[in-house]
Amino acid sequence: MEKQKKPITNPELIEAIVNMQEDNTPENVNRMIDCVMNAQFITPGNVSKPRPVAKTDKNGSTVMQQETQVQFQLIENQNGEKFFPAFTDESEKKKWAGSKGKQDVVMNFDGYAQLLEDPNSNVMGFVINPFGRSVAFPKPMVKSLSEQKKDMQNNADGLKQQTIGADEQVQLGDPEPDEYPIDMMAAIINVLRERDDVNAAYLRMFKRENEEKPSYLVIVDFTGDKMEEIFKGISAAASPHLSGYMLSMMPYNVPFAKKAVDGVEPFYTLGD
Repeated sequence: MEKQKKPITNPELIEAIVNMQEDNTPENVNRMIDCVMNAQFITPGNVSKPRPVAKTDKNGSTVMQQETQVQFQLIENQNGEKFFPAFTDESEKKKWAGSKGKQDVVMNFDGYAQLLEDPNSNVMGFVINPFGRSVAFPKPMVKSLSEQKKDMQNNADGLKQQTIGADEQVQLGDPEPDEYPIDMMAAIINVLRERDDVNAAYLRMFKRENEEKPSYLVIVDFTGDKMEEIFKGISAAASPHLSGYMLSMMPYNVPFAKKAVDGVEPFYTLGD
């Protein structure tokens, strides 16, 4: 967290919230959550002046550090449950009388998740724009999303968009029948069924010369310019089911990809 240095605005998130509330499709919900995970919010609070604090470093030595204390302003719902307010911009913050005279603290999703990890905290979550088009993120939901994000980061080396050199030697094959990743494929299919821009998807096993173990290779035939969004959705769905394998992805329009799936049946086609 840090004191505000420049105006905070979140036009993409605001648009995503409107779209989700007017048409509550899984695609719109996922888009809204994705925007929240990457947004910065204004949270009013009382920020103390930095003060010296003695701490122990990794070598066991005592060092003095400057530490700032923040006391956040909380809001309550009709049941008396307390939440952190998360405002998308200054105009939304001004709708709350409780923000007057308070300092603006810039927070992101990870910041709220860290605060809500405290077992002694009686705060039940955070609410985006509580006096406008509000969206609540209860503590269990924050914990779940935070764990999913950590899983994806831990598997970052295994979630890659592949590029193949012209002279590079690679091995391609299919998963062994008794090791076919049924759960992973089902999860990916559920994601792709919510889209109308993915025509087909294929699964191969992929191994470079310098690698000891093959990885899953998902090749996606899609239209439009949403490759990053499509691949991110596949990554999120597949991540809990990798079982030690890496996952690579490649668009179908790459020459190598077309050759890799020549004669191979897709595991997903639009309209399935």
